[in-house]
This record gives sequence, structure tokens and C-alpha cells, in this order.
Amino acid sequence: MTTAVDWRAVAAATGPADREAAEAGILLAYEQAGLAPPERIVWTGSPRAGTAAALLLTGQGEGLPGEVAERAADTLADAGIEPVAGAAGASVRDAVRTRPWARARQRAHTALGPSGWAERWALTGAPLWDVTRALTERIRTGVIESLAEGTGTERADRETAVRLALLDAVLGQHDAPWLASVADGSEDGLAGPSAVARAAGWWWPYEKAVVIAERPVELHRDEAGRLDRGDGPALAFPDGFALYAWRGMPVPAEFLARLGELTPDRIRAEENAELRRVMLEHYGYDRYLDESGAQPVHRDETGVLWRIDLAADEPVVMVEVVNSTPEPDGTHRTYWLRVPPRTRTAREGVAWTFGLDAETYVPERET
Repeated sequence: MTTAVDWRAVAAATGPADREAAEAGILLAYEQAGLAPPERIVWTGSPRAGTAAALLLTGQGEGLPGEVAERAADTLADAGIEPVAGAAGASVRDAVRTRPWARARQRAHTALGPSGWAERWALTGAPLWDVTRALTERIRTGVIESLAEGTGTERADRETAVRLALLDAVLGQHDAPWLASVADGSEDGLAGPSAVARAAGWWWPYEKAVVIAERPVELHRDEAGRLDRGDGPALAFPDGFALYAWRGMPVPAEFLARLGELTPDRIRAEENAELRRVMLEHYGYDRYLDESGAQPVHRDETGVLWRIDLAADEPVVMVEVVNSTPEPDGTHRTYWLRVPPRTRTAREGVAWTFGLDAETYVPERET
């Protein structure tokens, strides 16, 4: 049995798929669903490539970026599938994933009761849910942005087509929260999807063929589980599809490449408020304050309050505090605490970080 801890590792797994295990899981999923085995299993390098292949197989490939469409068509052709509508038959996602999941959930709910099921979810799927959902949504958004070209109505139509193709996907490793909550669901037809999830990424099941994507080769996240990397892609797949982010915020690749060239003037000149905040975080608020000639607006025994006024954005207000506990070398570390723009005194800012107001904040004196 795969435990909740194991499923956490599955959701975050990187590196080449175990193709043999994944293909065995696909065959088992079809068998458990009462379906004939697929005639072809087509491997692609990412969810973007898998979605492009799905669009071709459903007759929605018109408007795909040329290079992406050509690569997807070649991948299908190499597997012996004509890249045209109907060549793979209809989607069978409902049979291999939706209905088995519904049965497994109902079985667990009946056996445990509402409170028991809620407790199981809290211990298994819930800890994985938010971070995995955020990751899958970011991947979907990246796929849509990459495949839906054009403007106006044309782009809206393309986005709709891509979204529909993504709805046909089984999420493989990113189905981990659901699968963790029902163990392996072998009695309800989830043993196959579970095996695929442990071995590979997203997959599109059709009557005659399956399109399946590799797992990412790189995944970088911060302590909150958000995509985060300052010197390259936060999420990358073997075919080159990649997403760039700084502490969860999507950023252009070329933006990250220029972070090493930042100056206070360059930061102030950035018109996009969100990107400017990324610049400040990367550059360091303390360094920016020092090199900008900023002046403190208030100081008291709790610390020093600083304010950075930014064009077309709310000001950045921070409290400079010194840790009273010395480091091993005897020095005292300085911290910069971001506080709300309305903060007027250092005491008020420090109190806010503890969920208190200035009047009720009474720090203990150290002897």
C-alpha cells in the first residue's frame, strides 16, 4: 500500500518516467474499466506536448503554433497514429478515472461515515491538496498561454479548445491528493491509475490510444510550496516546456536573466508593480534602502521604521529590528520585517507581526 507520505513524494517526483510501469498501469486501468486495451501508447515530453497531440486527435489542432503542431504530428505519426480527428477514438477518461474515483470515494464514505471520511481526508489528501492544485493550475495556465495564439475572438476560441483538451487529461502524479485519500482503490478500479501516477505525468486516454507525458526534470519551490527560482526555470520538462516564477509569481524568463543587473534606478523605473516587488525582494530591501539614501520615518526602543514610496503602487514599509539573542560569534543579527503601509511607528509595526496593536504589545525584557 502507498502511504500518504509516499504520495507526497509522488506528487513532487522529477526525472524520467518509469515507462514500463506506467504502460502496465494503463493496461490495468483499461482492463478494470472493461475496455479493450489501447492499440498505441504515445509518449510526449510535457503536458504542453500532450495537449497539442490531444488537440490534433480531436480535430482542434488548427491554430497551434507551427513548431509545436509539427512536433506533435511527428510524435503521433512515429507511433503509428494519423494526426487527425478520430484516429484515437473518443476519450475514455470517464471510464478509467472519473467513475472509479467516484466508487472509491463512495465506498470510503460509506465505511467511515461523514466525520470519518473528513478525518481521513484531513490526514491524507488535504495536506497535499493546496500545493498540488496550485501547481496543476499553473501548468494549465502555462499550456494555455503557450498554445493559444492570436488576439480577440480568435484567441478566446483557441483558449477554449485548449481548456477542453486539458479536461480530457488524467493528472498522473498530480492526482496524488485524491489517490492518497482512498489508499490504492484497487477494489474500485483505481489500481491502474494509481500505478500510472507513481510512474509518470499527465495522460490522455482514448479508445484506441493513450497520449502520456513525462514528469518534470526540475521542480523548485519555496518553503510555502510555491514555484520559486531566481536563476532559471522553477518547473522544467524534458522537451523544453518550462515555467518561471519568483515566490509563486509568474515572471518572464528574460526578466530573471536581468536580476543580476539591478540598481535602485532600474527598480524605480519598472512600471509593472508586481515585477518591481520581485526586484525589491531579490535586491534586498535593506540594500535598496541603503543605496537609495532612504531616511527612517520613526525609531523607538523596538526598532526603526522605514518607508519606500513607489510610483503607482502602495509604499513598502518595513521595521528594522535587532535580534536580542546573540549569534555564536557574539554578533546580533538584524532583520527587516514587512509591515502594512498604514504603519506609523516602529512599535506598531513590530506589534503587528505578533497580531497585536501597539498598546497591548509589551515585549519581555531580557536580563
